Amino acid sequence: MLRAVEDGPAVVVCSSCRHSPGQREDADGVRGGARLAEALRRVKAGSDRYDGVAVQDMPCLFACSDHCAVHLRAPGKIGYVLGRFTPDEDAARAILDYAAHHAASAHGQVPYADWPQGVKGHFIVRLPPAGFVAT
Repeated sequence: MLRAVEDGPAVVVCSSCRHSPGQREDADGVRGGARLAEALRRVKAGSDRYDGVAVQDMPCLFACSDHCAVHLRAPGKIGYVLGRFTPDEDAARAILDYAAHHAASAHGQVPYADWPQGVKGHFIVRLPPAGFVAT
C-alpha cells in the first residue's frame, strides 16, 4: 500500500488524474496525471534549478474534482495541493518553479510576488506539517 520515497522536497503527482473535468484520458488512452508526471520529469531533467526537488507519483490524491493535481511537500514545511492544470511543460515549469521557492523557504510560505503566474488560481488546500499548525 505504501512505497518508501526520499523524504525531502517533492512534487507528488496524482498519476491517475483526469485530463480535464470532461476527459479522463487522451487519444492514446493516457491519463492527464500521467502526462503531467512525464512533463514534470522532462522539465526537471532540463535544468539543475530543480535538482533539490523530487518528482514522485502515486495513484489518486482524492482531488478528483480538481484534475491534474499535485502535492508540494517538504519536511517541516507547510504543504500544498494544487490542481486544474493542463498536463504540459508550461504547467510543469510553473509547478517546479514554485516548488523550488517552497524548498528554499523557511516554513513553506512563498511570498506572493515569487509565485509563477502558472500556479495562481490552482491552490486547493494548505496542509500543516506533522506536529504543527500555521499561525
